[in-house]
Amino acid sequence: MATGTVRYWAAAKAAAGVAEEPFDAPTLGALLTRISSNPDLAQVLRRCSFLVNGAPVGTRDPHSIDLPEGAVVEVLPPFAGG
Repeated sequence: MATGTVRYWAAAKAAAGVAEEPFDAPTLGALLTRISSNPDLAQVLRRCSFLVNGAPVGTRDPHSIDLPEGAVVEVLPPFAGG
């Protein structure tokens, strides 16, 4: 089980009510399951992209993405403009 930081941006930050928070989860999928308990955030997460330590997750299954100790997970909703 890894511990790290999840950072929320834009609409995800508004829905989460915080800019960042610590996590304890073995995979990105497990982390998303936990933070999806907030219904407002769950709705935003469906449209988000994710970075783990700066690397894009893309279309891979979040449950296949192992989180290393000290990972930083960025939650990025779609942004308007360039």
